[in-house]
Amino acid sequence: MEANAVLDLMWIVICGILVFFMQAGFTLVETGFTRGKNAGNIIMKNIMDLCIGSLGFWAIGYTVMYGESIGSLIGTPTLFFDNVDDMHNLFFQTVFAATAATIVSGAVAGRTKFSTYIIFSFVMTVVIYPISGHWVWQGDGWLTELGFVDFAGSTVVHSVGGWAALVGAILVGPRLGKYTNGKSNAIPGHNLLLGALGIFILWLGWFGFNAGSQLAISGDNANAVAGIVITTNLAAAAGAMVAMFVSWMLYGKPDISMTLNGALAGLVGITAGCAAVSPAGAAIIGAIAGGVVVLSIEFIDKRLKVDDPVGAVSVHGVCGALGTLLVGVFALDGGLLYGGGFSLLGVQAIGVLSIGAWAAGTAFVVLYVLKKTIGLRVSKEEEVDGLDIHEHKSNVYN
Repeated sequence: MEANAVLDLMWIVICGILVFFMQAGFTLVETGFTRGKNAGNIIMKNIMDLCIGSLGFWAIGYTVMYGESIGSLIGTPTLFFDNVDDMHNLFFQTVFAATAATIVSGAVAGRTKFSTYIIFSFVMTVVIYPISGHWVWQGDGWLTELGFVDFAGSTVVHSVGGWAALVGAILVGPRLGKYTNGKSNAIPGHNLLLGALGIFILWLGWFGFNAGSQLAISGDNANAVAGIVITTNLAAAAGAMVAMFVSWMLYGKPDISMTLNGALAGLVGITAGCAAVSPAGAAIIGAIAGGVVVLSIEFIDKRLKVDDPVGAVSVHGVCGALGTLLVGVFALDGGLLYGGGFSLLGVQAIGVLSIGAWAAGTAFVVLYVLKKTIGLRVSKEEEVDGLDIHEHKSNVYN
């Protein structure tokens, strides 16, 4: 194997390891933003997302996503992928699949059966995510052929997880005491320090998520990778700043959790266009996402009365869709502001809507069947006492 090929392979593996570590970030964010009596349950869900995703994606999901295309809609599935020349890509895409699944965890935290959740996590990683991923990231997927741009997965990964999270939160219902007399009651997370540490881990991992999606670092790819690192970082910083100021205006004080979610919103928003926009465009996209995420969390909670303890639907679903659409505005090649007209923006809208419909529709079918069979929600007693003691016979905090 020539030196450049070795370097590129090593780059993909290293970036995959960074994305793998993002699972620790999600665990800390979800744990810190929710009640301590459910911390162990969240730990278990996140580690199972990684385990189920690793086994399921290797067993069949990878070929559903990247196998020879059937009608530009789905890859030809084969069992137990064993192509030794492509194991680095299997690993890189496995951790992406686990990310899509784990987004759902936070939105349904504190009241969902563990057994039901792990079944849904399996379906997410072997069916829902790989099929929509095939549309975009396989060479002859139908959205690829339209010219849809989602470089690292604002829609393919994050919106898929976000829309599934929305369906899950609606079907499982709000936590006890969340809504009374038409009013939304705050249920604070038990440890924002854990949440903040999780955000920093996710921010770090995102450099692997986005820059690794270049799939090479040798030769001219090095400059592209460096540019992606910069656009990713600027968007996160702008998202956090704007979320802080918007929350300051709304609540009279700069809100910690909103600021943290603003950083994530910027990261999710730039993921689609990190290789297609300028640094200034990235900062603007991050800023827009940071402002929108605060308003979206407020709207979903207080107007729609959907209980999403960590803001997963807004961060991943709303800002993932928004960031994908904004590629059609800010892309240096074909963007509305650079003389490209509305063509790319229209294609981006088609991709966002079609993948959103796929993710929400399939998630609804799967979760509704689970609700009517083995059930989605724990009992009132289990929810009051905490899922840790009833689902796992343990407590994180003794």
